Order: sequence, then structure tokens, then C-alpha cells
Amino acid sequence: MPQRTIEFGKYGADGIKGHLAVARQLDALVDYVTTPVTTPRGLHARLRYLTRTPHARAAARAAGLTVTDRTLKAWLGGARRPSRRNLGRIEDTYCTVRRHNVARYLLARLNRSGRGTRVEIHPLNQSGVDRPYQRVVEFRTLNVRRWDRIVAAWAAADDRALDDAWVQQIIDLGSQWGQYEYVTNVGFAA
Repeated sequence: MPQRTIEFGKYGADGIKGHLAVARQLDALVDYVTTPVTTPRGLHARLRYLTRTPHARAAARAAGLTVTDRTLKAWLGGARRPSRRNLGRIEDTYCTVRRHNVARYLLARLNRSGRGTRVEIHPLNQSGVDRPYQRVVEFRTLNVRRWDRIVAAWAAADDRALDDAWVQQIIDLGSQWGQYEYVTNVGFAA
């Protein structure tokens, strides 16, 4: 059974960890506000999302938005503009709360009542690797039926747990699973 890669890229291979590609794809499935937080419209949309109900306000505070109600009211009314640091906090808080809010819905879509979702795994790029060191790695597909741990780790932004959950899924590829720890892309739709 292969072990985890220790010196990835030593011979010139290019790719990213599989769990990061999964997180990127899950982020693509979530409808975030596309207008940048630096514009008045983007800022107002995020603040409205984070403050529209008492539950949303509590979630925003738990996620790290710790300004006073007076400051929030001034930002929403346009009387004051947040600093660059606060804009970063607003964006991070918004993404955290949004992930948490859509995780249950996304989980149901991906599990599809036990049928799962087909995942395409695109292997790492070996164009920079000298010929004698290249592996034979091919495009693979995998049907993931249990997304619970993956979505929970993604919603909590826990990289280590997401990596462990993803590796538990790619072990189903058999003895070659170590070749797919690093990939160029992981694709799936829900």
C-alpha cells in the first residue's frame, strides 16, 4: 500500500493536494456574492447577509466579526467606510458563515440519497519531469457516496480533516491511490 508523498515536486512534477482541489470545487458550487468587498455594492451585500437576522448576526460574531452595532449601522448606511483590515475580516466572516449555511444543502445534493456523485480526478502534470522518472498516471473517475466528513471539514475550514477525509475516499482507487494524492484538478457537479 503506498504511503503519502513526502517530497512532491522533487523531479519537477506540478500539481496541488487533492483536498485543496476538492475545496476549490466545493467553493465553486456555492453562490457567493461576486462583487468585490471593496466596492460599496459588494460591502453592502455582505453586511446585509451577515446582519439581516439575529441568528445571522450571532453567526457573524462567532466567525470573527466583532465590531459594535453602531459601527455596523454606520457601514450599512454609508456614513463610514471600513478599513482595509476590516474589509478582510468581513470577507473572511462572510465566507465562513456562507459555507456553514449551505453545507447541509450541499451535502444532500452530493450524497443524492446514497447514490453519490461521480468525481473526475485529473492526474498531476509531469511535463517537467525527466523521462526516466515519469510515472504512468491516467485520468480516473470515482463515485463518492459518503460526503459527510468532506463537507464538514470544508465547512469548518479544517485542512487536516479535509485531507484525511479525501484520502479515505481515494483509497477506493486501489493500490494506486498514492498517485492521486496530488492532482491538477478534481471535478464534480451537484
